[in-house]
Amino acid sequence: MDEAERLRAMVDSAERIVAFTGAGISTESGIPDFRSPGGIWTRYKPIYFDDFMASDEMRRESWRRKFATDETMLKAEPNAGHRALAKLVEQGRMSAIITQNVDGLHQRSGVPDSKVIELHGNTTYATCLDCGHRHELAHIRRAFLEEGTLPICEKCDGIVKTATISFGQAMPEVPMLRAQDETLACDLFVVLGSSLVVYPAAGFPQLARRNGAKFVIVNREPTDQDDDADLVIHKEIGPTLSRAIGVN
Repeated sequence: MDEAERLRAMVDSAERIVAFTGAGISTESGIPDFRSPGGIWTRYKPIYFDDFMASDEMRRESWRRKFATDETMLKAEPNAGHRALAKLVEQGRMSAIITQNVDGLHQRSGVPDSKVIELHGNTTYATCLDCGHRHELAHIRRAFLEEGTLPICEKCDGIVKTATISFGQAMPEVPMLRAQDETLACDLFVVLGSSLVVYPAAGFPQLARRNGAKFVIVNREPTDQDDDADLVIHKEIGPTLSRAIGVN
């Protein structure tokens, strides 16, 4: 029995599956890993949340970077890995997808918003940091690129920011609690494309394992948690899940 067949057997025997996805599932859709050569962090020094809040100049630079790098993300489409997870959700076998990604590709693959727990937010829209009102990007992009206008909330005049978690910004409490609950309720926890180095999120696989769940890692490169997993597959995610779950 090869690795994909072993994963299929584990999926078939599980009653409640949780996926934990990182950048590796989206690189197969053409979105660079933030840390990899050519990724955003190799080209730009991160803007910390306190600096964003304190300075119009930093807010302007943040939006400039956002729109300068948006084209790649806007062109990206869900791949076989995303579609395989969507199939398991549709079948009622996967209760949640906990993701470190901000690209919205899980939702675009057909997974309902209610089944996606975004630990680091979502870059496909913006929110007011004061009242939480959602702002779509089209108007913000047009006003910024044509006039250099920084977005201000139409509801309360608060500062508007992409709905992502920046360096130095507190992790969102509700998604973290939901992720913990889903982790504790599952009997199979599958890590897909995460290096498992960003905490506290990287602690969820260990929580699942300590609670008795089977633990699988599918990632091209080794991780520090490989020795703790029941199955480790160092291969591409899309082809692996296509074989294990049966989706093109």
